[in-house]
Amino acid sequence: MDIVALIGRIVFALMFVSSGLNHFRHTEAMTGYAQFKKVPAAKLSVQLSGLLMLLGGLSLITGIYIDLGALVLAVLLVVMAVKMHDFWTIADAQAKQPEMISFFKNISLAGGALFIFALTASEGSEFGPAWVGSLFAGS
Repeated sequence: MDIVALIGRIVFALMFVSSGLNHFRHTEAMTGYAQFKKVPAAKLSVQLSGLLMLLGGLSLITGIYIDLGALVLAVLLVVMAVKMHDFWTIADAQAKQPEMISFFKNISLAGGALFIFALTASEGSEFGPAWVGSLFAGS
């Protein structure tokens, strides 16, 4: 089952690695959208969120502090869902729908990341092969 867990971690994490890299490739466009959403220090926020997604995803793939990487991703996803996909503030039903979908996508992914965190932060629990053990096990 270790190989299945490893494949699952990699498949889950690839989106974060790709998105993190895109935050650097498309910083200016994403900064404009972040400014529209009134994100403080928009450019720095885009770059920081990209770095956190990239490092969180790589943590899951490499098996280095998987629990920490999963927790960082979960927190980031919830913050981004609330700040960037605030569908409840949109009156137009057609404009609201894509934001609602993105909000619940982020929340669902945060749930998956929390599940990985719980599995890997439990003492004696493994979620596939890991290079460096849990940071939170036994806490």
